Amino acid sequence: MLVLKITNASDVVAAKIGRFLEALTPDALDEKTVEDVLIKELIKNLSAEGLKGEVAAVRGLALHEHGLEVEDGLHVRRREAF
Repeated sequence: MLVLKITNASDVVAAKIGRFLEALTPDALDEKTVEDVLIKELIKNLSAEGLKGEVAAVRGLALHEHGLEVEDGLHVRRREAF
């Protein structure tokens, strides 16, 4: 199992749509947008390599230097098999 944490979603959105418009969108929306695009591209690239599996966007996990913490309210926001 792999865990991927995106830490610069707002910066990526700002680079794509501009700082002014990015300032008008909440950070949670930025994270969801980047995660959704990333899931789409991961599925496309992993499928092209012949890999099969699942990918999910999960809320309520905190990735730290020394481990993974499960927070209250853990839920899967999006899950796709490929």
